[in-house]
Amino acid sequence: MSLAESTNKSPSLVQTVWLILQKDLRIEWRQRARINATAFFAILTLLLFSFAAGPQAALLEKQAPGYLWLAIFLASVLALSESMRLENDNEALEGLRLLSTTPVAIFLAKAILNSLMLWSLGLLLLPLSIAFYDAHMELGLHQAALVLFLGTTAISAPGTLYATITSKLQAREVLLPLLLFPVLIPGLLASVKAMTLIYTGDPMQQLPSWLALLFGFNLIYWIVGGLLFGRVIEE
Repeated sequence: MSLAESTNKSPSLVQTVWLILQKDLRIEWRQRARINATAFFAILTLLLFSFAAGPQAALLEKQAPGYLWLAIFLASVLALSESMRLENDNEALEGLRLLSTTPVAIFLAKAILNSLMLWSLGLLLLPLSIAFYDAHMELGLHQAALVLFLGTTAISAPGTLYATITSKLQAREVLLPLLLFPVLIPGLLASVKAMTLIYTGDPMQQLPSWLALLFGFNLIYWIVGGLLFGRVIEE
């Protein structure tokens, strides 16, 4: 069932989000340019951090969680900017609006796609960071996956919104990080702290507090992004 056919039947929000997400996943899989470029950039960033820190094994192991999240953080700018550039170049966003698709559905589909990409990137970088920095995880892999999921969704919601705002500007590659980085500081801080506990252990049971902060950050920005996205794409 196509998006146009579903629109004539007044699909629900969930159905519309799923149809847009399917479309975007097919495009990403056929091109794979954004996926390959983002993964290569993130892996290269991990390597550069290891070279910058020098041969001090203890220092590398201690700072491994921070380097991991910085690699995801920097690579996300490339991924987010490229996602909205494709939409504007092909006028796909205008096509979705002509189908009377709600802005909330468009935002959710784009943000979910970006979340899946960044979470997959985080799962790829996690074992690489352990190998590059000779680090060890004291807690379980499922807890690390949860931290990566909450952290990457915390990047994706405001990232999708700001990438849309800057997508039609000539200096979008410069403006996007300038607007996005200050907003993401609380989420990045919580992600690094939580991942540090995953690597080093959590004898004081601090991990639930950082996870709660990440969840609250996500809740705020996913709601705000959905509410503001309609105004953004109308500009």
